[in-house]
Amino acid sequence: MKVLVIAEAGVNHNGDLVLAKKLIDAAKAAGANFAKFQTFRADRLATDTAVKAGYQSQRTDSNESQLEMLRRLELTDDMHCELIGYCQQADVDFLSSGFDIESIDFLNSLGLKLFKIPSGEITNLPYLRHVGSLEKEVILSSGMATMGEIEAAITVIEQAGTPRSNITVLHCTTEYPTLMADVNLSAMCRIGDAFGVRVGYSDHTPGTEVAIAAVALGATVIEKHFTLDRNLPGPDHQASLEPEELKLMIASIRNIEVALGDGIKRPTSSEQKNKDVVRKSIVASCSIREGEIFTSTNVTTKRPGIGISPMLWDHVLGRVSRRDFQPDELIEL
Repeated sequence: MKVLVIAEAGVNHNGDLVLAKKLIDAAKAAGANFAKFQTFRADRLATDTAVKAGYQSQRTDSNESQLEMLRRLELTDDMHCELIGYCQQADVDFLSSGFDIESIDFLNSLGLKLFKIPSGEITNLPYLRHVGSLEKEVILSSGMATMGEIEAAITVIEQAGTPRSNITVLHCTTEYPTLMADVNLSAMCRIGDAFGVRVGYSDHTPGTEVAIAAVALGATVIEKHFTLDRNLPGPDHQASLEPEELKLMIASIRNIEVALGDGIKRPTSSEQKNKDVVRKSIVASCSIREGEIFTSTNVTTKRPGIGISPMLWDHVLGRVSRRDFQPDELIEL
């Protein structure tokens, strides 16, 4: 199964429909499967006393509340419809994380077949139950979560009607950017083993190497934030890839997919031509007269590998030479 690559535009459109469309174009050009946004109404998402995360405060007006910031970053219903149509024209799939039940219902009404649960909702029981009741494909981000919280969320979704086989859990560290020491990529594999689900990685590290490593470890989904320009104002731009970096990451992922192969160890067709060149045969190490006994002092192993294999060394030693051999001549029995 090919890795699904989600190009996470998130709120990097800054509330601007033109910028959002340019992000879709960039996602398509990079080879992503999905261009992903965020669906919410600020008044349903945060109270007026909710504070910003540290990284949000550093990159936006410090006097602005989280609620005020979120209001600037909303996509209207009409904008959603226009972006879906634009994705269809660009031949890239539209995806969005719904942050509340009403937003989930709206996305469902638009015909989405895949629902992405953001990390912040992994402990939101009524929300999880509602998503599970839709019986669709679910991708669950697990930033900030313990193994117990992941298990509880999977159980709620499953009991609400979505089979475990439809659930993919993304390992994630909810910090922007994520320090390498905080990645703990091995936890992705642990999640899959513990809960019998497909796994992936939602990457907030700088660069691309961790996402590529996650694919080598078995990730079936990679999600990565991207922007047109890291210098744009807004909370997430600085921790996002720019278009050429996104393109490079996806190309590397596709190369790793091919390189992983089918897991069966055997000589490849490209190797066959080199086998006789680099392997060895049993050869005479000095002149050998007919009737002499082959011993470790008069035979050795050298290239090419077109004669008797050195794996038959014990079978050759002690045998009688049937003819004369010159030094470096392939031994024959």
